Amino acid sequence: MAEETSADSSRQMRVDSALVRELAELLAANELSEIEVEDGDRKIRVKRELTVAAAPATMVAAAPVLATAPIAAPTEAAPVGDALPAGEAVKSPMVGTAYLSAEPGSKPFVGPGDTVREGDTLLIVEAMKVMNPILAPRAGKVVQVMVANAQPVEFDQPLVVIA
Repeated sequence: MAEETSADSSRQMRVDSALVRELAELLAANELSEIEVEDGDRKIRVKRELTVAAAPATMVAAAPVLATAPIAAPTEAAPVGDALPAGEAVKSPMVGTAYLSAEPGSKPFVGPGDTVREGDTLLIVEAMKVMNPILAPRAGKVVQVMVANAQPVEFDQPLVVIA
């Protein structure tokens, strides 16, 4: 939701849609619920409604540790089923949020079918406001991107499969 107010409400106000869009991107990128800027007698406020998932009321005893960790539930970018596609899975070295491109609206670093060289950036994992590039461990062809943009990821979760 974007609002624009003025000390003189009788005159027609022009909305700077590029500024509103930029503010909305800042809002999302910094996980804010509201941002407001003033320029003379013009004030622009961009606000978004956040939904919060309810936390469980009680703690449940932890299940015994398994010999192998289960693969995370498939996302819209992941294959259906439990098996990973053939190739080497590049896994997340940390808990964070995966970003497929350098900035909102820009082209993803890689996609299925792309050829990568060792050291190429595959995606970024943001952890504690630090952007950590995830690099290709070797040259090859991207078989599948296993996460969606802005998706939370866990430690050791498969991110990209390279053949």
